[in-house]
Amino acid sequence: MKASTKEKLQGIFAPVVTPFRDNEDIDLVALKHNLSLYARTNLAGYLALGSNGENKSLSESEKLNIVETVLAGKHAQQTVVVGVMYEAQRHAERFIAAVADLGADFALVQSPSYFKKLITDDLLDGYFSALADSSAIPLLVYNCPQFNGITLSIELLRQLSKHPNIVGMKDSTPGCDLEVMQLSSDSFHVMVGSITKLNDFVPAGAIGGTISFANYCPDLAVGLYRRIRDEGPAEAADMNHRLVESNKRISGPFGVPGVKAAMNLTGYAGGIPRRPLCPLTADEVDTIKSILVELGVLDK
Repeated sequence: MKASTKEKLQGIFAPVVTPFRDNEDIDLVALKHNLSLYARTNLAGYLALGSNGENKSLSESEKLNIVETVLAGKHAQQTVVVGVMYEAQRHAERFIAAVADLGADFALVQSPSYFKKLITDDLLDGYFSALADSSAIPLLVYNCPQFNGITLSIELLRQLSKHPNIVGMKDSTPGCDLEVMQLSSDSFHVMVGSITKLNDFVPAGAIGGTISFANYCPDLAVGLYRRIRDEGPAEAADMNHRLVESNKRISGPFGVPGVKAAMNLTGYAGGIPRRPLCPLTADEVDTIKSILVELGVLDK
């Protein structure tokens, strides 16, 4: 029986990183290693080419190689969402068509942002709607003002939620604005973009999320989500506090390089970031190691 959209998107997704060798070439062997480990977990799937995947630092051919590798490395029940981040609509249309041909399940589309003062709700409605009209796969809208400076208004999101080929959104806005949950329905699903949001958003109807913590502690991330979903936020409070605080101390100050360092410490191949991002210093890596020891995922 074919899985529903909700079933495909429900749960925790790892926003997979792009491992680079010391010369900054993509290390597809390392990516395959990570996927072989993730495939043994209860992750619902992967976001390829998201912010943690350093989308904006990749060439077109590199992006397609990564998508092919992720699709080949997933297990049969896992879902693959591909990040789409372009300024020109025609480039986004072309890329969505390419990843759809490769077998991606969904595209997660970030709004253009360079000509910020000209980017109105009407312009974005036209942009997302036209992409959805032409796309062979369903779209999710990515609300991420901390990355592109554009906050998608609730009015715009409400309009987009009516499009039959726009099936949901990833909310990565800072803080905890539950207003978006009023848009949740059988045909429009809300996913969160941070572990810090799970304990508030899942009880309100969010179906899961793509969270960087899952890159280096996938079982803990899935465990927290399931405890919140099945037992409620009160029962999950202690676990939520431990994981959220650890996440704040790793990805909060260190970002993608910190996530990669944590992966390197926990048996995954994070590699290094691509410049201008820099690998962590030895002292910073030691800081992350101590956080993971406190969390109980590493021995002293």
